[in-house]
Amino acid sequence: MRAVLCKEFGPPETLVVEDIPSPEAQAGQVVVDVHAAAVNFPDVLIIENKYQFKPPLPFSPGGEVAGIVSSLGEGVTRLKVGDRVIGSCGHGGYVEEIALDQNSCIPVPDEMDLETASALVLTYGTSYHALKDRADIQPGEKLLVMGAAGGVGLAAVELGKAMGAYVIAAASSEEKLEVCRQHGADATILYPSGDMDRAQQKAFSEQIKELAGGEGADVVYDPVGGAYAEPALRATAWEGRYLVVGFAAGDIPQVPLNLALLKGCQIVGVFWGSFTFREPERNKENLRVLMEYYKAGTIKPHISGRFPLEKAADALNEMAGRKVMGKVILTTGR
Repeated sequence: MRAVLCKEFGPPETLVVEDIPSPEAQAGQVVVDVHAAAVNFPDVLIIENKYQFKPPLPFSPGGEVAGIVSSLGEGVTRLKVGDRVIGSCGHGGYVEEIALDQNSCIPVPDEMDLETASALVLTYGTSYHALKDRADIQPGEKLLVMGAAGGVGLAAVELGKAMGAYVIAAASSEEKLEVCRQHGADATILYPSGDMDRAQQKAFSEQIKELAGGEGADVVYDPVGGAYAEPALRATAWEGRYLVVGFAAGDIPQVPLNLALLKGCQIVGVFWGSFTFREPERNKENLRVLMEYYKAGTIKPHISGRFPLEKAADALNEMAGRKVMGKVILTTGR
């Protein structure tokens, strides 16, 4: 089978596509014929040895796939050959076939195609966990979504609307903001590209406050970090919740902690991957809700690009360059 492999840490161009042996299902595992694999920002980090998890070389990136179960290992009871599933794997997903623990797979609803399925779990799982479990967002609250046209950002826009929030989307181009409006954003902000000086930071904060009714955002969803973090924190309302989701801008910001004191606000970490391992039953319930949202038409992943396995480097460069709107996926042609 074909597989995209990271044999040395580095940029996407260092990846290779090779034929490797097909996996065999061990006890409790199933083999899935992969039809599509999502490309996510952690995939960029993991091949550069910058992610929290550091698999030994060589490995295939890719944390979520969708496909059809082709064989079962001993003791598998939850699935059968022919089932359509979404598989969460952390890494190893840029392949034509993958062996997964049966408990890492969830059935794909009849209403959902496999390409859409591959683009759902990580982004919507992260954003729903953030808004529900970490922020306890309430109807009528003001939600600011940074990086709102990206995968987790656009998921947060849709979910924020579904949960009754007033959603303010921030992104770096008018094209991206238009996508946010199409997915339910009530208001949008075009933030400056590159580093902001103090005057630009202040203007950005004041614009957020104005759009949020003068008091600031009750919840800030930030997968970007960098120079945008401090002005967004300054625009947080009294007893607001600032969600630390990631650092797509590259730099991990250092913010003045007196802001948390003055605003009585919370700075809350969001680590969905660890949550899924530590609290699997709560995660299972969250995924059930997400599937119901999808069936009702409340959420729908926006897939802006499709690449064959051989073009994985191009897809990752799009992600690294923050050019992706919604999700891009890899397809195997199966």
